Amino acid sequence: MPPRLKKLIGLFILLPGLLAYIFAAIVVADYVPDFWLIELAYFIVAGVLWALPMKYLVDWMNKDPSQNGSKS
Repeated sequence: MPPRLKKLIGLFILLPGLLAYIFAAIVVADYVPDFWLIELAYFIVAGVLWALPMKYLVDWMNKDPSQNGSKS
């Protein structure tokens, strides 16, 4: 697959996915107990957790097409 096409596909996955994650994090934040330490822990976790699935998407988008799965 050409790199430009992969980046276009990745963009159309990344943007809606990130918006959906933000919306879900806001909805879940309403159910977090009103204690500063619990809120702090939630927002730290929610602020970092989005990067895990996006890392794999960005790695796929930037993967060199000449490798074709071989590990030389």
